[in-house]
Amino acid sequence: MARKPPTDVKVDTFADHQVISQPNPLRKMVRYAEENEIDDPVARAEQALAGLAGEFNNWMQVECERLSAAYAAIQRDGLNGQNHEELFRAAHDIKGGAATFGYPTAAAAAESLCRIIEHAPDLAKVPGELVLHHVNAILAIFREQSRIDALGMADELSKRLRGVADEFLIHANRDRPEHLEAVLAPSIVPEN
Repeated sequence: MARKPPTDVKVDTFADHQVISQPNPLRKMVRYAEENEIDDPVARAEQALAGLAGEFNNWMQVECERLSAAYAAIQRDGLNGQNHEELFRAAHDIKGGAATFGYPTAAAAAESLCRIIEHAPDLAKVPGELVLHHVNAILAIFREQSRIDALGMADELSKRLRGVADEFLIHANRDRPEHLEAVLAPSIVPEN
């Protein structure tokens, strides 16, 4: 069954070309608002976030406690699948939400920790100090966020941790070229 062309198609013919204008069915869907009724969804979203601002510290506190508990479990019980997974999830959740909630440098440190967990061929061979430094950095960034000079130090700390993590991962994956590309990829955490 052949479709009929719309009847309100407009064709303007010129000496060397034609311009075909089709109707825009979405025009019927648009609701025009009066000047005093204009809705600004971005402003509404910012207002909602401002209302939640008090919860951000609470959220970060809970995530930091979760990260500490996961690391303590590894120290106490040794590395196993469950506590390895919990450490990764805690770091991953901080990586995903910290920048949104005002802790961008904690997100960068958490991303670096996630990269170690993801790309180390054998997590049991990762120097314990490297993981501990990441955990402590995330905790310190959260704790010291309110200090004026802390942002510069936190940014520098996150960059240095990423550098040390990259060095370790490049060396650990020297015989695994398929992982080197991911190891050498730039950070996905936005710059602050």
